[in-house]
Amino acid sequence: MPLAAIESLDHEGRGVAHVDGKVVFIEGALPGEAVDYASYRRKPSYEKAHVLRVLRASSQRVVPPCPHFGTCGGCSMQHLHLAGQTAAKQRVLEDALWHIARIKPEQLLPPISGTGWGYRLRARLSVRYVASKGGALIGFREKHSSYVALMDSCPVLPPHVSDLIPALKVLVEGMSQPDRMPQIEVAVGGSRTVLLLRHLEPLTSDDLDRLRRFAEEHGIIWYLQAGGPDTVVLFHPADASLLSYELPDFGLELQFHPTEFTQVNHGVNRMLVRRAMALLKPQPGERIADMFCGLGNFTLPIARLGARVLGVEGSAALVSRARQNATHNGLASRCEFAVANLFAATEESFAALGAFDKLLIDPPREGAIALVKALPAEGGPRSIVYVSCSPATLARDAAVLVHEKGYRLLAAGIANMFPHTSHLESIALFGK
Repeated sequence: MPLAAIESLDHEGRGVAHVDGKVVFIEGALPGEAVDYASYRRKPSYEKAHVLRVLRASSQRVVPPCPHFGTCGGCSMQHLHLAGQTAAKQRVLEDALWHIARIKPEQLLPPISGTGWGYRLRARLSVRYVASKGGALIGFREKHSSYVALMDSCPVLPPHVSDLIPALKVLVEGMSQPDRMPQIEVAVGGSRTVLLLRHLEPLTSDDLDRLRRFAEEHGIIWYLQAGGPDTVVLFHPADASLLSYELPDFGLELQFHPTEFTQVNHGVNRMLVRRAMALLKPQPGERIADMFCGLGNFTLPIARLGARVLGVEGSAALVSRARQNATHNGLASRCEFAVANLFAATEESFAALGAFDKLLIDPPREGAIALVKALPAEGGPRSIVYVSCSPATLARDAAVLVHEKGYRLLAAGIANMFPHTSHLESIALFGK
């Protein structure tokens, strides 16, 4: 068996070693460890492998509390202490900024971290009916596989949702076509829990009765999806209200439809919004733009602090929801909204929005390269807060802001939005 000394973690949480001149990425290995490993993919310049035996363990290694860890592909870092995960993600951000953009932040912000368990308020659970495995399987997919992991609980889901998995299996097994229901989405907001069932064939009256009884017994709300996203409908109870989450630091309640984007971790989101406002420092009399504003997660706190704000988003449905949330929170007079494709932003389209004192950018994983290139090199917003879910695209865009647009990277740090996974959220402050 090959032996490796682990040097670091990569951006996917795998241990990195050099063996006979080749880089080896080893799942389940931690920095400072000596391990035996087995390769499952070999290329001329690298290998991918998994741990067979830990010969010298890291002080940060812990026993994964989930019995499905190692098989289920939902988590990749449960064997690393939560503080160690946060530190590793901070290094991933620093490495990306330096290797991609040749930039070091003037200040490293303290990492944002919350509870490691029960945090995941949104999830997409796969459903498969496999008679040879005893019936319905519901959960996340296995690592490196399209198979659904055999599981009866999940500690990163809220306990009341995790406890539903066995009952959901029984429900699916009793449906008329259990092999034609590929997915159940979970969305939790406030005290309400939505389950969205995707079904590929029409449901029978008996199926619908089963869903009603399940909702009433377990206190959940059913939505159904027969086709594409536009086929999602509320089923039972028919008078269920929208989901919501709160930003108590700013006295806000934001409502959302179960299919609309919100962060999976409401606790860390609260801290992230608080951090963003502390960096942006909105003031009465300022005009601030919130780019990729979604349903108003950052827009409304900016307005609550007294600034006038323009929220820009590519989805007309999300812009409509943001307007509703502004009205719901008594902030409509300080908020404007516009629908625009920010991935196609130009200097002309940005200038047409008017002058801004400050800017907040919160793009999807693709980043905001067109938008940052559209900013004027002279003048323009004097400070920018950039919230990112991809350190690579943040670093790429930071290179433009610093090397072409005259900004300095004043501060940067991470938020551990998805504990036990390699995903990291980050936040950066740029100033002229």
